[in-house]
Amino acid sequence: MTAATDPFDHRMLSLLWAGAERAEDMARIHGLLVDPPWDALSLRQLLDNPGSTAFVATVSDPSAVAGFIVGQIAADEAEILSLGVTPAWHRRGVGRALVTGLMRAVARAAARRIFLEVAEDNEPALGLY
Repeated sequence: MTAATDPFDHRMLSLLWAGAERAEDMARIHGLLVDPPWDALSLRQLLDNPGSTAFVATVSDPSAVAGFIVGQIAADEAEILSLGVTPAWHRRGVGRALVTGLMRAVARAAARRIFLEVAEDNEPALGLY
């Protein structure tokens, strides 16, 4: 059975607010997906910024992080700075849940627009956004 056809129960998925304490988890996932990756120190510094908003996605076990998203809010605008989902959880709704969670959080903070940059050849990301 492939991940795309796995009958994953989305009720097991949780989005948790993430601060600097989750920087190691985020750096590990970022390192699986991006070269060069952001290290834990860089993520800690970003997450310590008062305008940062971040979530981790867990499935069943709150210590097992399946993905993360980091955004920045400034005035009435927000930006998605990074999004990553471990390969085992690709194409199973984790990325969509993270984007939706961040969009709700920035809307509550009175942001009216959200931006992101994505490479033209990043087809999975383009499909998600």
